[in-house]
Amino acid sequence: MFMDDHGLIRHPLAYARIQAGWTQPGLADRVRRAAERRGLHSGTRKQRIWAWETGRARPDADSQSYLAEIFGVDPAVAAATPWPDWLPGREQPHPFTRHSTAPALREALRSSMDRRTFLAYSTAALTGLTHQWATTEPAALTHSLDGGRLDPGLLDVLEESGLRLAGMITHQRQHTLAALDGHLATVTDLIADATYTPDQAVRLHTLGARLAQTVGWTRFDAGQHAAAARLWHGALHSAHAARDRDLGAGIISDLAYQATWRHDPATAATILQHAVARTEHPTARALLHLRLARAQAALGNSTDCRTSLRAAEHNLDRTAPDPAPAWCAWFGPEDLQVDTGQALVDLGDTGEGDRLIDRGISHLAPARAKTRAVFLSYRASSLLAQGHADEASTAATESLTLARTIGAPRCVTLIQRLRPRFEEYAQAPGVAELLHAAAAAGA
Repeated sequence: MFMDDHGLIRHPLAYARIQAGWTQPGLADRVRRAAERRGLHSGTRKQRIWAWETGRARPDADSQSYLAEIFGVDPAVAAATPWPDWLPGREQPHPFTRHSTAPALREALRSSMDRRTFLAYSTAALTGLTHQWATTEPAALTHSLDGGRLDPGLLDVLEESGLRLAGMITHQRQHTLAALDGHLATVTDLIADATYTPDQAVRLHTLGARLAQTVGWTRFDAGQHAAAARLWHGALHSAHAARDRDLGAGIISDLAYQATWRHDPATAATILQHAVARTEHPTARALLHLRLARAQAALGNSTDCRTSLRAAEHNLDRTAPDPAPAWCAWFGPEDLQVDTGQALVDLGDTGEGDRLIDRGISHLAPARAKTRAVFLSYRASSLLAQGHADEASTAATESLTLARTIGAPRCVTLIQRLRPRFEEYAQAPGVAELLHAAAAAGA
């Protein structure tokens, strides 16, 4: 069984096999028998199934046809769809309809409890989802079904407590995960079953979006990427129903951030193009342009990246009559400096990039410990690339210590990714101690 360090099944073949209750040898046996039914021979054994599930090999056309038969998939669909997207479990996002919010949120809540889920949304699915979000007008909200009327006092309490939970900093929020999940489940039930006024509908759906977005980040930080994607999918439906374009764009930028994190900056750039064109508040536009710049830098698109960086800086400098939306109210000049610096480092401009990263880190508020841990990992990576292993180990050690203190596994992962590069400098001051600490953190 192929799982990552967090116990998530990463490949859809493993997911489909386990859902069917089969072992790797059992699936191999079924492949051989499928070939025999056609008068053919297959040499598939457990080792080959393992190679398919780890991505080290891919089944040829004949083997895919056997797998399609085994899993009950139309062979024409399997033949016309790239591997492994046709396998069972590759669910498509819900289309935007009058009553799509509750099903999307309930699916997200179910999947967040299932650690066996893999990242289900393909590039095509995410691109289609964001295109539909950008081009579909939300239906008017009056009430959902014929349930009891929503108590205004209950909505007040849910809003106050839910938004307070969503606004907590990382090291506080890690102790309230059950409360966040419970609030989201309650709000989802009310969206599905209560009767409410148009004003209450907007408030309820906005709260659902904010909670699902926050819970999605808790799953993302814990490395549960499939659950995070589904929660952000549900949040996008809820924000769309509330007619909050800026919030929806912010949720799309979260999906894009995840795509870049998972080494798919092309998908990130594609979906951000939909979001940034439909965002109104300048702070929101600045953040989206900056995330677009990071994706473009990862793709090596220097001209586009620098254009996006200038747009981010221009928008952050603009004044607006209204305060920034809550989902991006934290964004400030220090974030712009660090991410601009990292984009420049990715493009090969380490001198200016390092200066901006250092400047941004020095201006971070103490409460933003998780952000500081992330930014220090950027600094460590850049210094390591330049051969400054001793300085890099200092930054990486501080990042790792912070991440473990506040309970931010994603930040630990950032340092874990640097371990092979640090091993090349094992004799440099501080590196051996860092490698020992990183190994202990990953145990």
